[in-house]
Amino acid sequence: MLYALLAAALLASPQSAPAAQTPPVAQAPVRLEDVVVDARRLEDTTEDYVDEVAAPARRRGLARWKDGLCVGVANLENETAQYLADRVSDVARSLGLRAHEPDCHPSVLIIATSDGPGFTREFVAMRPRLFRVGGAGMDRGGAELRDFIREERPVRWWHVSLPEDSETGEAVVRLPGSISGSGAETGGTSAQQYAPQTRVQIPSRLNDQTEDVLKRVFIIVDVDELNGASLQQLGDYVAMVAMAQVNPDADTGRFDTILNLFDDPATAPTGLTGWDRAYLDGLYDPQSETHRINQRAQVQAVASAIASAYRGSSAGSDDLDP
Repeated sequence: MLYALLAAALLASPQSAPAAQTPPVAQAPVRLEDVVVDARRLEDTTEDYVDEVAAPARRRGLARWKDGLCVGVANLENETAQYLADRVSDVARSLGLRAHEPDCHPSVLIIATSDGPGFTREFVAMRPRLFRVGGAGMDRGGAELRDFIREERPVRWWHVSLPEDSETGEAVVRLPGSISGSGAETGGTSAQQYAPQTRVQIPSRLNDQTEDVLKRVFIIVDVDELNGASLQQLGDYVAMVAMAQVNPDADTGRFDTILNLFDDPATAPTGLTGWDRAYLDGLYDPQSETHRINQRAQVQAVASAIASAYRGSSAGSDDLDP
């Protein structure tokens, strides 16, 4: 099992001036609850937010969990580990997903360490195919993986997704060693038998029959770099990056979001904000057209779903808080 393979690596994880000028007045982050000037303004702002935050695999659309997920936590005391697993699972359930019971095979693995770059380097070297599977459009590429390993971050994450046929659930990209269709039974070796085969049900210039499905997420928490963040804040931050492909370099300072946590934990939100909730609601809305024919159209569709999710809240800002 994946969990057993990682346990061995975890055991080896180390634990351990110019003249002053008057600074410009900082602009307060935009709270989703306040963005109600007019319909166009809300759509513009949500699209800006999706553009900044979203980080799909190369040449692919935004991926999401399709049915459910299983959360595993390593290198933390039982009580803390259980809190993080429960928090991610609760957020998943709020989005209509199943969160599997203990002893399931982890698809979201949260690992704590006191040396983020050192542990990550050894972790990736031990099982590189867990991070770069080899199928097209399943991750963000080699350059981003190197950043994942090297960059100093309190929390780092790596998503692996799979383009699937939304009608059959079968992969639409070739995975290393796999043979499609009858070739698997006959032992065929032709290029056609190795290539995925997809039958288009309803041809469209707007929508694509392919959807991108999250398969696993690795989240590594550097406990010496948390800068006073509370367990509640950390739990919601981890939940956000577990449920959505978030750009680790996103500049979210102008939005009120838990993704600003490590800019200043003392003034950061205490948990998921209205922006975060609406983003996840829009991404996981079963009516949202997340598999549009191109990425730009998909971003616009998700942004529209976020705006709709916000407008659908009848009780106002309190209901958008965790």
